Amino acid sequence: MGVVSGREGAVGRQLSGAASYGMPNFRELRVQVFADGADRAGIEALARDPVIRGFTTNPTLMRASGVADYEAFAREVLTLVGDRPISFEVFADDFDEMVRQGRRIATWGENVFVKIPVTNTRGEPSGDVLRALSADGVQLNVTAMTTPDQVEWAVGCLEPGPPHFVSLFAGRIADTGRDPLPLVHRCVEILEPRPEVRLIWASPREILNVVQADEVGCHIITVTHDLLKKLALLGKDLEEYSLETVQMFHRDGVSAGFEL
Repeated sequence: MGVVSGREGAVGRQLSGAASYGMPNFRELRVQVFADGADRAGIEALARDPVIRGFTTNPTLMRASGVADYEAFAREVLTLVGDRPISFEVFADDFDEMVRQGRRIATWGENVFVKIPVTNTRGEPSGDVLRALSADGVQLNVTAMTTPDQVEWAVGCLEPGPPHFVSLFAGRIADTGRDPLPLVHRCVEILEPRPEVRLIWASPREILNVVQADEVGCHIITVTHDLLKKLALLGKDLEEYSLETVQMFHRDGVSAGFEL
């Protein structure tokens, strides 16, 4: 899979000169941004932006976007994203069926990663699936993990060889009132002996998470299409942002026709 090159896209152009209160220049960030969504028009637009280094989807996002034919949608999207990595998830709950679906999905393209949940819906670990598919050379994205122990276990199930992703749902960890940063840092340490396996910070809740993921050494962060619209705010001058906020309040008050 090649790295997208060429002129910076819309996101990159807006970020390139931004610096305020120690905020890093966007070009200095090491974490790769993957777009997370199943909206075809959104994927097509983001595929033109080289700041976006990969793509992820899942059945929930596909259902929300009204996708009716899984394979037809996937093959169409593959024509849009070039050689950048993209993840498609199995939707089976039976392990043998997960293996069958995973092998089929893997045939769709050399840049395809097959998403396998860390367990099935009964909480049974999917280790046999990970071992079988990775032994076949299938590129995997082990998903829905929330603890370093799960990540360490999953990595142990992956046969050396092809590249893989492991997704820690840092946003869901934060939803429970826990700080995900120490857990992400521990996962980065776990992966040090396995350079072919890269860590994904999944389910971010705010743009600050992009900076946090970069600072802790996380390799990739998946960002939803809606949240990507805020990526241009990274490093924005705070006093300028303050003035824009005052102007918004004033504009809306006048537009509402309020009187006292």
